Amino acid sequence: MSENLNSVDTALLEIIADMPGGKAPGAVNIRKDSGCAERLTTEDVDIQTKADKPGIDIYVKAGAKNAMCHIPVIITQSGLTETVYNDFYIGEGAECTIIAGCGIHNCGEGESRHDGVHTFHIEKNAKVTYVEKHYGEGDGGGKRNMNPKTVAFLEAGAFLKMDTSQIKGIDSTRRDTTIVCGAMAETVVTERLQTHGDQQAVSSMEIVLDGDDAKGRVISRSVAQEQSVQTFCPKMTGNARCFGHVQCDSIIMGEAKISSVPAIVANSTEAELIHEAAIGRIAGDQLLKLETLGLTREEAEDRILKGFLA
Repeated sequence: MSENLNSVDTALLEIIADMPGGKAPGAVNIRKDSGCAERLTTEDVDIQTKADKPGIDIYVKAGAKNAMCHIPVIITQSGLTETVYNDFYIGEGAECTIIAGCGIHNCGEGESRHDGVHTFHIEKNAKVTYVEKHYGEGDGGGKRNMNPKTVAFLEAGAFLKMDTSQIKGIDSTRRDTTIVCGAMAETVVTERLQTHGDQQAVSSMEIVLDGDDAKGRVISRSVAQEQSVQTFCPKMTGNARCFGHVQCDSIIMGEAKISSVPAIVANSTEAELIHEAAIGRIAGDQLLKLETLGLTREEAEDRILKGFLA
């Protein structure tokens, strides 16, 4: 464990970035309380501090194979708010996995907030897997808020798999995502979200299929409990011969509210676009089946929700 990290830090890193003991293979940049706690670069991945604003530039070498990069953010100071700008430059034909994520530990009364702006420039035939987890904890009265913005540009034949999840403990979040796909480029976005109490979450997303034979898929799954409120606005825009699919499934519980407004926009006669949306409660027969196996109602609900969000 780095001397710049304590037990609270390493516990957060394991949850949000799969970094037991604060360690991970490949390149690493750990941002803690608006400073750099640790940085490691590799032959395939270079990380540089921005000169003009908070954040980093990440360069993945053209042709790199199985490159790894962990760039988590942790906030442990109550009242700390920040906006960070990270830019990713993925070279032609490179293959890489980027593990991000933000964890907030707030035991005070001030708002702790992280706003992250991530921009991806993915060159021809490169393949990127991007994983982002959000998590909050702490026994203070201060809010734990996150507002991520992601913009990605995919050149011809590029591929982006984006997997985002909000685990728990985030009072307010607004997620804005825009992905533009060139010819034969493809993106798959999976979004998982769970809210409870009086938490609020808004997700606005647009996938623009800009080139012939581009493909896009959005899979959104959420659970809203107690008095929480969720709003989803995924949009698939087809400007050429392309295929796009948007699927939103939500479970609503207690006094929660969910609004799901998927949209498809075709600007070409050769665009093929589909959207689906469903909101409902846990089926009674599912609960009954698990209860007959010896689980309590609460245990049965938990098992179903974990399986739904998996």
